[in-house]
Parts: sequence; structure tokens; C-alpha cells
Amino acid sequence: MKIVYLVYTVLLSASAASAVAATCQPAPAAVIDIDANSYYNDANHSVIDPARRAKNIASTEPVEQFLSGVARNASRYQANGKPQDAACALNWLESWAGQQAMLGKMSSEQAYFVRKWTLGGLALSYARVQAAATPAQKKAIEAWLSTLADATLVHADTRKGKRNNHYYWEGLAVTAVGAVTHDQRLLTWGHGVFDNAMAQVAPDGALPAEMARGAKALHYHAFAAAPLTMMASILDLQSPTLDRLVTFTLAAARNPSAMNQSTGFKQEAVNDMPFAVIYARHMGHPPAAAAKFQARLGGDLTLPNPLEHLPSSNKSTGQP
Repeated sequence: MKIVYLVYTVLLSASAASAVAATCQPAPAAVIDIDANSYYNDANHSVIDPARRAKNIASTEPVEQFLSGVARNASRYQANGKPQDAACALNWLESWAGQQAMLGKMSSEQAYFVRKWTLGGLALSYARVQAAATPAQKKAIEAWLSTLADATLVHADTRKGKRNNHYYWEGLAVTAVGAVTHDQRLLTWGHGVFDNAMAQVAPDGALPAEMARGAKALHYHAFAAAPLTMMASILDLQSPTLDRLVTFTLAAARNPSAMNQSTGFKQEAVNDMPFAVIYARHMGHPPAAAAKFQARLGGDLTLPNPLEHLPSSNKSTGQP
């Protein structure tokens, strides 16, 4: 019987490995150096140059595809509990971790932006599959994420410039890594970024740095609110100041006339507001917007991320 059981176990393992191989493509080639370029051509960084934008998309596509692939598999695993989905996400992460991806040369500030957006999304996606990782995978992936978080932190602390939405996304990346690796040092730094952001919020709920973005002021309020609401949930913070920012942004999305007048520009419409989904869930409110897939925020926003802190009546991780 022992021999029969051993043969059955081997066959079962082989079958599972075959299923993973059949459904998961090999990890794409690791991107060590990130080549990216800015694509705005006005002082407010609000008017896009199509040719430069197309060049940037082409240059960063391998990183975006990697992040999207990890996020989709991790989200599927949280939704359905199929081991092959977790295995695929973890295999991809382990592959890039082993090659120290995204730790080479950054061609520009835009390259640093791409890295921090990617890091935040990868850490949030990893949180969905962390429980399925082998000890070797956990060691390799978490060491890599921590190294990237340290690089992000150093760049944020040494870079000169405005503390605007880019700083908040750096804060989310470092906070998410700190939460998934239980590194209090990173969590403390992320908390500092959140506090810095809240100190910038005007009495009416506006962010002055984002109000200066011309026709994209509304867009950048929504963009800035996304990492801040996720950070608040990860850090389990209740902030009246964040409440003001969210209320201001949602009101402007419904009726931008006041923002049009304040900025002197007609605002571009904003239809995708992931911050509203995260904020409502954290506060225990009914959803204020439809949840969509956002790789930079860990994938499927209909599924609460394991790092989010939710009201006790609203806790549902969806994990098997």
C-alpha cells in the first residue's frame, strides 16, 4: 500500500506541475535597466506629446506586462484558490527576484516613476499569494522587494522637487513592502509620507500641487488619492484630512465647475476612480464607484487586498 500511495502522490504532483506548465507562460525576460521618458510638453505637465508618449509606452511595455501578469494570476488565486494561479504569479516573481530586476540603471525620473508604480503593484499582488509561496520563494521574493523598497526610499529622500503624487506613490510602494514583509522601518517611513501628504491638503480638501496641473488637476487629484487611500487602509488610519480630500475629489468629478474656475482650465473628465473603491471599503461605506482591475494597486479591486484593514463587518479576503 505504501508503494501504491507513493506512486499516486508522485503522479498527482506531476499532474499539478503539468497543469501549471500548461496554463502559465514562462516569466518574461527580466528588465534590469528601466528606460522611460517624460511625455508632457507644457509647464503644467498637462499637455501630452503623442510621439513621446508612444515612445514611453513602447519602452516600458515589458515592465507593464510583467506587473499585469503577476497581478492577474494573484487576483485569480485569491478569487478561486487554484494552486496553478498562485504558482504562476510566484514563479514570475521568483524569476525576476533571482535576476535582481529593476535594480540597474534608471534612465530618467520617469524611469524611477515606473519602478515605484511597479513595486507597489507587485507587493500588493504578492500579498495575495504569499501564503502559497515555498520558503525558498518567500526568501528570494521578499529580499528583492525589500531591496527595491530601500532603493525607492533613498531616491525619495534625496530627490529634490515637489512632494506631490509621485511621493505618495513612493509611499505606497514602501508601505506595501513593509506590510507584506513585516518591516516596521518601512512602515514607519510610509506613515511619514502619509502625514506629509495630509499636511498639504488645503481646508477645502484640495492638494495645491495637483491644482497646478492645469486641465489635469482633477485627474491628478484622483491619481494622488489612490495611493493615499490604500496607505490609510494598510496602516489602519482614520483621517479627517483624507476624508476632505476624497470628498473634494468626488465632488469635483461630479461637477468640475468650481475646479474649472479655480484652475482657469476646463477639466478633463475622470471616469476611473479606484481610490473611491478602496476608501469606501476601508470606511465601511457602500461602494462609491465600480471596482476595476488596477495592476498598480494589486489587480482586481473587487477583492479586498490581504494588506487592507477593513471594518469587522466588511472583512472578506476571498482567500481559500
